[in-house]
Amino acid sequence: MKNYLSTGSKTLSALMVSAGVLFAPAMLGLAPAAHAAATSAVAGLPDFTELVDKAGPAVVNIRTTERLKMQGGQGMPGDEEMQEFLRRFFGGAIPTPSPGGKAPRGRRQAPDEQVQRGIGSGFIISADGYVMTNAHVVDGADEVYVTLTDKREFKAKVLGADARTDVALLKIDGKSLPTLTMGDSNKIRVGEWVIAIGSPFNLENTVTAGIISAKARDTGDYLALIQSDVAVNPGNSGGPLINMRGEVIGINSQIATLSGGYNGISFAVPIDEAMRVADQIKKTGKVTRGRIGVQIGELSKEVAESLGLKSAQGAEVSLVEPGGPADKAGIRAGDIILKFNGTVINRSSDLPRLVGGSALGSQATVTLWRKGAQQDVQVTIAELEPDKTAKARAKGESAKPKAESANALGFKVSDLTPLQKRELDVEGGVVVDATEGVAARAGLRQGDVILQLNNIDIRDAKQFNAAVAKLDPKKASVVLVRRGDVTQFVSLRPTAK
Repeated sequence: MKNYLSTGSKTLSALMVSAGVLFAPAMLGLAPAAHAAATSAVAGLPDFTELVDKAGPAVVNIRTTERLKMQGGQGMPGDEEMQEFLRRFFGGAIPTPSPGGKAPRGRRQAPDEQVQRGIGSGFIISADGYVMTNAHVVDGADEVYVTLTDKREFKAKVLGADARTDVALLKIDGKSLPTLTMGDSNKIRVGEWVIAIGSPFNLENTVTAGIISAKARDTGDYLALIQSDVAVNPGNSGGPLINMRGEVIGINSQIATLSGGYNGISFAVPIDEAMRVADQIKKTGKVTRGRIGVQIGELSKEVAESLGLKSAQGAEVSLVEPGGPADKAGIRAGDIILKFNGTVINRSSDLPRLVGGSALGSQATVTLWRKGAQQDVQVTIAELEPDKTAKARAKGESAKPKAESANALGFKVSDLTPLQKRELDVEGGVVVDATEGVAARAGLRQGDVILQLNNIDIRDAKQFNAAVAKLDPKKASVVLVRRGDVTQFVSLRPTAK
């Protein structure tokens, strides 16, 4: 106990209570009134026992195996050491090897022998055997086994997995299985108590508790995760995050860590999104999402103010896919998308989630901000395809007229040639020959193309330099810059004359 004394009386008292040791108030130096208050605070802590009794049976352990192929049935030198490493890494701190773990010492593994690949958690969502877990838990596995709290083990079939949301749906042959109730992740509140049940380090049916720390933490493209301080470690992945009503509100999926273990922050996939993914997998075996064919970026406060927007809400369009839905609807690079089907885009990450959840072939109303005015366009939702790398179309030419000196924004520019305009598919603009001062510090460089200055289209170098000369050095200006196929706004403050 001496090691804890320096932490103060409150910590010492808490340690004594948690250890089940009872002390008289005087022994802890507490007056009767203070003791009563402390007792009341302890009595007010949540009791998870009934919740765990109810939810625990529906949480499962997931064990995956991999088939190792070896030539001629002979193991390679060091096989036993490698198997020991795999057992320790995936099995964790367990007293005996888990099934499918290290081969008995002195025996070479046979060709195609199954060895344990990893462990994780999951939970049963229907009595006829549908099980939900993380996609990364079953990724690359040759066989998947699901073990219930009553020690029954089933070989599971992976119906489908979605890497973007990290959700997978399994099926086991069972009847009248215990299930969990799905909650509403949109109704969660920061500060409410939650628990996690899973198999950290293969320690089955381990319960940890904490509170929700944040509701919508951006860590992925297609969903905002639930952040909590519930202890989650390797093996917890795929297990449920449960509220005090016994409802699943998320799937434990990630941790923020510098050490590889739990450091006080964990993340869960919202159950609403997970169920949408699971329903699609159950019906079609795959997940489809919508797209409109734009590349977007975050809108900064400086750019928003320069464009006449009251706040930095919206998604800045930096690239429009040629011939895509947005292109056909008239959306252009430099537009700011403010709303999608009436829903405000607070952050750029909101847009792909809204578009991805739209029905394929449906018409969506996109509200744009362009040149100081708001307008609506109709876009047809297409199916999201694998990521495409846009082909660069901007090409330099050897002979260009040069500007004699840099203007107040630090640019030396020249006119675009007719060939460049055709390749870039623009009617006007200027190409940057050199940068210095303000432009150079902003990261702009030779070969960039300037299309607009403060919402005014640029026709040629003469017009651009004349416009720059009239800028107020006390106010920031914004230029629309194209580099390759990517277009974005950059805020600059002109140098005083």
